[in-house]
This record gives sequence, C-alpha cells and structure tokens, in this order.
Amino acid sequence: MNYAIIRYILGWILNFEAAFMLLPCIVAMIYGESQGWAFVITIILCLGVGIPLMRKSPKNKVFFAREGFVTVALSWIILSVAGALPFIFSGSIKNVVDALFETVSGFTTTGASILPDVESLSHCILFWRSFTHWIGGMGVLVFVLAILPMTGGYHMNLMKAESPGPAVSKLAPKVKTTAKILYGIYIAMTLLEIIFLLVGQMPLFDALTTSFGTAGTGGFGIKNNSIAGYSPYLQVVITIFMILFGINFNVYFLFLVRKPKQALKVEEARYYLGIIAVTTAIITFFIASNYDSIAEALRHAAFQVASIITTTGFATTDFNMWPQVPKTILVLLMFIGACAGSTGGGIKVSRFVILMKTVGKELKQFVHPKNVKKIQMDGRVIEHEVVRSVNVFLVSYVLIFAFSVLLIGFDNKDLITNFTAVAATFNNIGPGLELVGPTENFGIFSDGAKIVLIFDMLAGRLEIFPLLLLFVRDTWKKF
Repeated sequence: MNYAIIRYILGWILNFEAAFMLLPCIVAMIYGESQGWAFVITIILCLGVGIPLMRKSPKNKVFFAREGFVTVALSWIILSVAGALPFIFSGSIKNVVDALFETVSGFTTTGASILPDVESLSHCILFWRSFTHWIGGMGVLVFVLAILPMTGGYHMNLMKAESPGPAVSKLAPKVKTTAKILYGIYIAMTLLEIIFLLVGQMPLFDALTTSFGTAGTGGFGIKNNSIAGYSPYLQVVITIFMILFGINFNVYFLFLVRKPKQALKVEEARYYLGIIAVTTAIITFFIASNYDSIAEALRHAAFQVASIITTTGFATTDFNMWPQVPKTILVLLMFIGACAGSTGGGIKVSRFVILMKTVGKELKQFVHPKNVKKIQMDGRVIEHEVVRSVNVFLVSYVLIFAFSVLLIGFDNKDLITNFTAVAATFNNIGPGLELVGPTENFGIFSDGAKIVLIFDMLAGRLEIFPLLLLFVRDTWKKF
C-alpha cells in the first residue's frame, strides 16, 4: 500500500472542500446570515488538516487498483465528515449522526433527509446542502484529476473506483483530459438548466439549488413540498434535465465530436429511454382518475418516473397515495437506476442489459450446446471479466440489501418502510414509501439504523467494493 500518495490526495480533497465552502460564505454575506461563520470555522479546520497532508509531495506517485479504491472510499468519508461540520456549528442539525446522515445523503446524491422543515434553514445552509449534490454528482476525484498536476496511467484507477457502471473507458488518451471533458459537459448542462429555469421566472437562488440537485441527480429541495409548488413549465424543464443527466456522458461526447450515428447506437441509452417511455405510459393510465386531466397525470407520471429511475428523488405529488401498480413500478425503477457513466445511481441499465443477454445466451446454450457465440453490446464483444464483475456485484448487492433490511428492522417499523428505506438509500434515490414517503423524512429511525443507511448510501454511490475493501486486512499491507 502506497500510504504517501493516499495521504497526499486526501490533503487535496480537504483543501478543495474548503474552497467549495467559500460559496455558501458568499451566500451568507449576501443574505446577512450569521451562520456563515460555521463555514469559516470549517474552512480553517479543513485547511489546517489538508495543507500539512499535501505539503510534502510523495516521491513514489505510483498507485494501483488497491490504492485507487481505498483513496476513493476514504475521500468520500472525509469529505462527508468535514461537510457535516457546518450543520453542527450553525445549530441547524444538533445531532452528530443526523448531520452526517444529511451530508452523506448530499454528497452521494441520495436526497434522503432527516429534516422535517427545510424552509426554516438559512440560505447559506440550504445552498451548501444542495451544492453537495453537485459536488458528488460527477465525483470529487474526477474533479481532482481534472485540476491537479498529476501524471501517469495509474490514475485511471481513481476514475474506475469512483465512476459508476460495470466498465469505465477513457474519452481521450489522457485521464486528465477525460476528466476535463466530463466536467465540461457537466458544467455546461448545469448552466443550461439554470437558464431555462430563469426563463420560467424561477428565482435565482431556487434555480441554482434546483439545478444542483438535478445535475447531481440528488433531490434535496429547498421547499417542504419539493417541486410541487412550481409551475408546470418548471416541472417539465426539471423532468427533461433529470432524464438528460441520467444518460451516459459518453453519448454527449460522441455528439460533440460529431459522431451522431455512433451516439444513437448506444444500446444502454436506448433501453433507458424506452423504459422511461413505457413506464410513464402505464403509470399515466393507472393514475388518470386521480387528476383533472390526462395532461396533468402524464406530467406527474413522467416527472416521478424520471425522478426515480435517475435516482434524483424530487417530487411533484405524493405518489405514496397512488394505486399499487404505479407504486410497484416506481419501486422496481429504484433498482434499475440510470445509465452507467451518468450522475445517476441504482444498479444501472447496462448491468441489466448484460444480465438479460447472459440469461439469453445460457438458454440458447441449453438448446444448442455447441454454440460459442459471444455476448455483444454496442457492436462490441463483452469480455468475460465484465460479465463476471456484474454477477459478483449483483450477489454482493443482494447480500448487503438483505442484511440492511434486517438490521433496521430492529426499529420495529413496518416492512414496506424498511424495504423502501434501504432501496432509497442503497440506490441513492431519497424518498421511499409509507413512513419514508415523499412527504415524510428519515428522522423516524434510531441512530443505529441511520448509521446502517449511511453505509448503504456510501456503498451505493461507490458501487460497493471500494467501501468493502476498507474492511479487508490484506488491503492495508505494504508492497
């Protein structure tokens, strides 16, 4: 284990977090809020720890997959702990576990909250709460790779450990260039959404925080009714951008380099859009009688489908009151999730596509035992290593999910609440059903149950293995 390079990167992470906190400080100055001092104190603490950690550049800057996974996991933990301090120092959230839950939910773009009244929070706290979504959406290590003067092919291990999906590819020969391209697309799309929201007469503060939540597919709202209080135009804009941020960013890159035919052939994106279209139509049919018109039912159905499959978690209506079929569909969409290489969570559409093709291949092999046809996706053969990683991921996913439901069951809440609470946190969605529905919050759970859900949020965002490696003894051995 190359501890020096891990220490060096963790130092930079704290320094970057201190820099990010300057924005809520500015917001506090604009609105004349005393809670801004909570960020000033946190900035001093972050720099006080971060500068000594990165002051001495390591001689050996080589790190392999093990270092990459450990660095990513530790970075997200440290980022969350430091990010929780302003909530505690400002008195906005007094319980340490609650503050950590809210912050982890922000950075992992989950959007599950323990707060019953978000409108009582100051503007600077609300801004930081939503901004954590934007920071965590693309990934803090991707940002580091785009900014830091780091060289060497080994840094692809950082991107692989943090980027969602069964396989990660470079958009350019250099990892740093790839990171810059990803963040360039991310920033451009965020700015575009802000403009469209402002055109719809949404206040600037609301437009910024809502765009942060949409871009990161997080879902922290600044209103107690989430997005329900905004106009139909604004709800439609947010629906469209939730769907766009759930698409693999490689598709946008292909359009940028003028390869539209290749972009349109990406199977995962086609399945993703197809699932959205079909489920929206089915849900609209079942909830049509709940609303004044088909158009209104369609708008709410499309919004909630986009919100759940992209794991954003915004809401325009209390879908907990919908019939059983629509609610069941939404729960299933929680597990499917968005595309790999997007800011969305969940298991990912690509994994389900690979799994379906693997099952199809096995069935054909029963009929034709000598068949040696390979599984293909986007016209390319899927390597056995990728198929194996998908199978291992799904087994690990099921085991952690089941164990988490069992552990929070000790709080004696009903099974639907427990099941959807784990589904909502492990898949980085936010709202579940029953006691954790879109109009409720996660404050009902004990501190022990919240710690389990915090682990689930981190494991879901980092796709399980980086976090699990921290508990393996051999991980920490020096090479």
